Amino acid sequence: MKSARIKNSKEEYAIGKIVCVGRNYAEHAKELGNEIPDKPVLFLKPASALIYSSGEIIHPEYGNELHHEVELVLLIGGTVRKADKAQSEKAIIGYGVGLDMTLRDVQDGLKKKGHPWTLAKCFDTSAAISDFVLKKDYRIKPDEKLELKVNGVIKQNDTLKSMIFNPAEIVEYISSIMTLEKGDLIFTGTPAGVSRVNRGDKLEAKLGEITSLSCFII
Repeated sequence: MKSARIKNSKEEYAIGKIVCVGRNYAEHAKELGNEIPDKPVLFLKPASALIYSSGEIIHPEYGNELHHEVELVLLIGGTVRKADKAQSEKAIIGYGVGLDMTLRDVQDGLKKKGHPWTLAKCFDTSAAISDFVLKKDYRIKPDEKLELKVNGVIKQNDTLKSMIFNPAEIVEYISSIMTLEKGDLIFTGTPAGVSRVNRGDKLEAKLGEITSLSCFII
């Protein structure tokens, strides 16, 4: 079983499910030709898809356009169902940065057929996570930066205040549909600037100055 690791600590949380939010930054929705949603767009990834910083992202053979998506990742600290805003905020106990790797050509083909995005989003190594910083030690701010570099070149750079739905609103909405449990992760969506990566590329992701990760595409 995969675990969420806590920065500067031996503490870990066994990871259950991974809930992901799509189209949570208006400019990203626009760059892919999608409408701006009035509710969070949700999909799931299996915990088996996770890798950690310094890990290798395997480019699947059945797709040609592998895209990076840097995201704020929330760590849930307890069982929460049909939560209000205050309960939702309390349920978030940690923050990390993650990569939601996406086979864009496969996703586009699935969307045209009205099929789920599973093949484009759930392959092994399609989710990378950093160590997490506990909220009791650091509370993120709206102007916290998300950044992604490919081979040292900045490709994505935005602040959390650009999110359409903030972390508490996301947890509130998800918990109205499914129970969230201790160790669940929520990928909160990516800002504009997604682009194709190739085998041999180095990806570096940062959440402000609090946590980071790096991975290679193979």
